[in-house]
Amino acid sequence: MEKIRKLARENQRKAREIIAELDIEGAWKTIGAEPRLVGSLRMGLLTKHRDIDFHIYSEPVDLAESFRAVARLAAHPAVEKIECTNLLHTKEACVEWHARYRDASGERWQIDMIHIRKGSRYDGYFERMADRISAVLTEPQRDTILRLKYETPDDEHIMGVEYYRAVIQDGVDTYARFAEWRKRNPVTGIVHWMP
Repeated sequence: MEKIRKLARENQRKAREIIAELDIEGAWKTIGAEPRLVGSLRMGLLTKHRDIDFHIYSEPVDLAESFRAVARLAAHPAVEKIECTNLLHTKEACVEWHARYRDASGERWQIDMIHIRKGSRYDGYFERMADRISAVLTEPQRDTILRLKYETPDDEHIMGVEYYRAVIQDGVDTYARFAEWRKRNPVTGIVHWMP
């Protein structure tokens, strides 16, 4: 277990270095938006899947301004690719940005930045979810989540909330039980759960 904890600590340290190196928060603040860290890094549950998640809020969400903020990140030589999905005219009321970053050791990182209209349906929801999970999470549950994430095959895509719900709500403690739990609890979209 110590090997997994060490990997988690190291990847979380690297993630924070990447945030600072790219000045992700500063890029969004230049357009008057408010960036907030969400996801596994916020909760200290980032393990081997190298991803960094931000939700960014402004009112309105101006697409041209959103592009201007991301252009600052795209100028960095370690940023290899950026994709955009415009969901401003959906109930999500956002623009999804997905950047791929290659660190000095050659490892690829996914940086997801969701630019959300302030006051819309998901304003603050995932921050509250992360803070609630952090508040109730025990150390044995943390270790279980880190271990399950570590044991997940690299080509398997599993949402973080699936691990958290399975372990915290239903006491899942092995990867085999987690696989069975997922069959009984299929994800069909955004998961609205918090402990």
